[in-house]
Amino acid sequence: MNKKLLVSALLVGALLLSVPALSSAFGIKGFWGSNPGYGSMGQGMPMMGFGMVGPGMGSGMMGMTIGGGVTLKEPVNQDKAKELVQNYLANTGLKGLSLAEIMEFDSHFYVELKEDQTGKYAEELIVDKKTGTVSPEIGPNMMWNTKYGHMGMMMGFPADTPDKPVVSPDEAVKRANDYLTQANSGETAAEPHEFYGYYTLHTMKDGKVVGMLSVNSSTGQVWYHSWHGNFVGMEEADGDAQGHDMGQNHNQ
Repeated sequence: MNKKLLVSALLVGALLLSVPALSSAFGIKGFWGSNPGYGSMGQGMPMMGFGMVGPGMGSGMMGMTIGGGVTLKEPVNQDKAKELVQNYLANTGLKGLSLAEIMEFDSHFYVELKEDQTGKYAEELIVDKKTGTVSPEIGPNMMWNTKYGHMGMMMGFPADTPDKPVVSPDEAVKRANDYLTQANSGETAAEPHEFYGYYTLHTMKDGKVVGMLSVNSSTGQVWYHSWHGNFVGMEEADGDAQGHDMGQNHNQ
């Protein structure tokens, strides 16, 4: 067997064995199969790329983590989060990417990056408010992203070939709303942001953003981002802001 394939197979096996414990530890849930009802992996998928390896630059199992995991004297604010993301891009060597959107939640900031050349969404990041640690987001960003996701890289998917979505943006919205209806969450799906291999959509309730989910653009599977907590506010690259706190920051 090819050595690279053997190593990949062993890593995948280790990841699959880790699913139950990791899912339980981090409360990752909300993975809906392409058919009605919950898929066989409905109670979680592995969490990867969040390992701390000491101060400065660290590398998690499947991705790079920037920051030492030490609690800061002052929590990270929006401006500091943007600065940390720029440092992350510089340290990881990711070129041609820019911050497209930043969302604030209770304990962290969620960040979407876009490709400057294509305008397509590229990667999702998490900035921890307490430590300033920047990491690739868990879930679809790692498992479904065929260009920047670490599972895709490990399995040898072509990193420079854009995928051709089977699921259209409109179909992604429909599947997202079907999931939210079945979950009886009272949420509805907003406009999809297209990444390589999947879409991510904000979820709305009473006209306000409350969270997000992703839809696989090949299979139609839905994965709710259950790890964010309470939404505080958001700002897009063009300056549009939502949420009381984020709006105040923007207007200052």
